[in-house]
Amino acid sequence: MAKAADTSATGRWMRKIRTLTGPKDRQQLLDSLKEAERNGLLDADGYAMLEGVLEVSNLQVRDIMVPRNQMTCVRRENSPAKILPAVLESGHSRFPVMDGDRDDIVGILLAKDLLRLFATAQSAQAAQFDLREFMRPAVFVPESKRLNVLLKEFRVNRNHMALVVDEYGGVAGLVTIEDVIEQIVGDIDDEFDVDDDQNIRREADRQFSVRGATPIDEFNEFFDAAIPDDEFDTVAGLVSQQFGRLPRRGESLMIAGLEFRIVRADRRRIDSLRITLPGNVPAPPYTDTTS
Repeated sequence: MAKAADTSATGRWMRKIRTLTGPKDRQQLLDSLKEAERNGLLDADGYAMLEGVLEVSNLQVRDIMVPRNQMTCVRRENSPAKILPAVLESGHSRFPVMDGDRDDIVGILLAKDLLRLFATAQSAQAAQFDLREFMRPAVFVPESKRLNVLLKEFRVNRNHMALVVDEYGGVAGLVTIEDVIEQIVGDIDDEFDVDDDQNIRREADRQFSVRGATPIDEFNEFFDAAIPDDEFDTVAGLVSQQFGRLPRRGESLMIAGLEFRIVRADRRRIDSLRITLPGNVPAPPYTDTTS
């Protein structure tokens, strides 16, 4: 009996010690994790992921959503021949389907369903194509929803995309499960991202994809620009300074007569941008870098 009492007392003391020595708030917990990284108990990637896990509960859908004007949508009345080029050009796997405008989203089209139609259907079947037969239900979430709650809903309901609505019920943008996961593990590159060894890549005649880590002197040389590099070394640093903060995906601004639009960014850095040249600026000569 005395032994059981001693054990109970020991447990109370251990709980009290943990209460006294453990982190009292989120910042103290982050400081403890940072100390563990400095002591070699965590590597930099592990620390960043744990920081991301803690940050996700503080972020809302509006912080990471693809803005409405950047959504790639298809129209319900369009034929497969009209829809397929948009699917191939964007490289996305899911597309909101509009009935009227972007506030009237009636479903989600999966690229694999459309491609399956082209692979198996005869021309007569394609002529009778009705997009409603291929649409999946659209999921709508408010801008204010916390990311940790959204991630749980994505997992439970097996959804990969949700339309974001504002307080008036209008569509403000969209968010995918990849967007949420990237807040924890960092950017997930795919074949449509800029190659690791290629900072600048041509997308169209006057449109280019540029890594945020691109040195400004390399950018100037490629675009024949004269952006000062005495204050910042990279394009990401320059753009952040111009905004006065870390911009969100979809935001844009003009620098030296060029449009800089944020394509990928998280809470820590700008990963990639799209540079668009106006008509009065000569485009750089085309160089084939695929060989």
